[in-house]
Amino acid sequence: MSFRSDAIATPQADTRRWPPAALAAVLVAAASTAILLGATFFQHVVGIPPCPLCLEQRIPHYVAVPLALVVALLAWRRAPRAVVAIGFLAVAAALLTAAGIGAYHAGVEWGFWAGPSDCSGDIKAFGSAGSLLQQMQTTSVIRCDVVMFRFLGLSLAGWNVVMSVGLAAVALWGLAKTLRRA
Repeated sequence: MSFRSDAIATPQADTRRWPPAALAAVLVAAASTAILLGATFFQHVVGIPPCPLCLEQRIPHYVAVPLALVVALLAWRRAPRAVVAIGFLAVAAALLTAAGIGAYHAGVEWGFWAGPSDCSGDIKAFGSAGSLLQQMQTTSVIRCDVVMFRFLGLSLAGWNVVMSVGLAAVALWGLAKTLRRA
């Protein structure tokens, strides 16, 4: 007597197995979510306020998470290859955008180039008392060119570059698996 069920041997049982492309998309969504949660942790628990460039680096991850989940669902449901491939390209583009913003921010922190005037460089005088409130509302007190935390020599912006490039590579691996799908 065998403990093996006939259902295991049937082709229908194999439909529950996730294709590698779907797993890649789920991994990207989970890791981008972890990056966003980590940034929120550093902001609210550790007390490191984000500068304007830090906030901009989060936007591509806000795009990548739901997009990667949709791509995962499409890959799992075996949607047409072209649709899944376009989804993976969009996810990779979002993650490479995050890496680009992070590289720019890290360059500002290292002093390689000037950052945006609203969060780096000299703080200008506020002008007349009449425009003081407007000037205070449009001036950032969190500087983009000051590193508040480093780990293994990299700032949080530098780590965002490393993680975003790695996740873009996972998305491109998912794209390759999609294109090779039978």
